[in-house]
Amino acid sequence: MPFINFNTKKQVTVWEGISGGIHHSEQLTFAHFTLQKGAVAKEHSHVHEQWTHIISGELEFTLNGETTILKPGMAAHSPSFAPHSARAITECK
Repeated sequence: MPFINFNTKKQVTVWEGISGGIHHSEQLTFAHFTLQKGAVAKEHSHVHEQWTHIISGELEFTLNGETTILKPGMAAHSPSFAPHSARAITECK
């Protein structure tokens, strides 16, 4: 599937306060999520690589034990099986 329309894709809630559309290729997780202020994605890992790119808001993101605050225009790459977690400081997209 070369094109993904997150405006029409089924919306899912992955954790309380974290929802949106998600798509998996063989190697990558690609999603368009909104995180409510204070929402937490508990530490987890998965086979798919993941890119987290902040469009708006501030997100505390921990990857392999290293934590930083991601702001608009910043991104993080989570390799396969790398433990990661997040906490929305503000509402985030």
